[in-house]
Amino acid sequence: MSLDDVFQRNLDHKVHKAGWLRAAVLGANDGLVATASLMIGISAAGKSDFIFTGGCAGIAAGAMSMAVGEYISVRSQTDIELADRRIEAEHLAIDPDGELEELIHIYIQRGLTRDLAEQVAKAMHEKDALEAHLRDELGQFEHTKARPIQAAVASAIAYTAGGLIPLLGALAPSMGAKVTSIVIFTVLGLAGTGLISSRLAGSRLLTTVLRVVIGGSLGMAITAGIGSLVHLSGI
Repeated sequence: MSLDDVFQRNLDHKVHKAGWLRAAVLGANDGLVATASLMIGISAAGKSDFIFTGGCAGIAAGAMSMAVGEYISVRSQTDIELADRRIEAEHLAIDPDGELEELIHIYIQRGLTRDLAEQVAKAMHEKDALEAHLRDELGQFEHTKARPIQAAVASAIAYTAGGLIPLLGALAPSMGAKVTSIVIFTVLGLAGTGLISSRLAGSRLLTTVLRVVIGGSLGMAITAGIGSLVHLSGI
């Protein structure tokens, strides 16, 4: 097997998509549900004149909020990874023999004999001791490394794209048609999000689609109920 074949096989795995897939799927799903729920809630509260404006404002605010939230969250993970790197570098500088023994025990626990584990650990230390410990001791890999900017951009774009789908329903001529169109567009968008998520993540299609559609529909129903209560209470 050639190196190109090995590289292609690695690309077939889904884990290298984890850095942006979660943010993109979460952003699209939130854009769909939050925007649709906001507009349905406005309608249920008897403020039908503000449906489209409210939807646009919700998309803008939600996209910025998602981007900032994702950046801060993923940046915190990056800070932890950098802190672990500094700590491990200090340990290697203070006690390289102890760190080598630690790596040997890790390989023994994974099934290697003592002699083979020593050979592998020494070879790893000679090549790049710090990277060996980050990878085999702490589980840090380049393809799963936290990428805050990538996550923030993916989240904002996905939220905006998701929010535009139910917003199309607000263009319907009558109020009843608006609400119906918003719900239909949103359910179709949720199904599409579930489909894309399933294909990218390699998960079961029906299970993923149903999870996304049911969860999003429940969110819309709850928001509509709250809007109706607000309208009836005269707030």
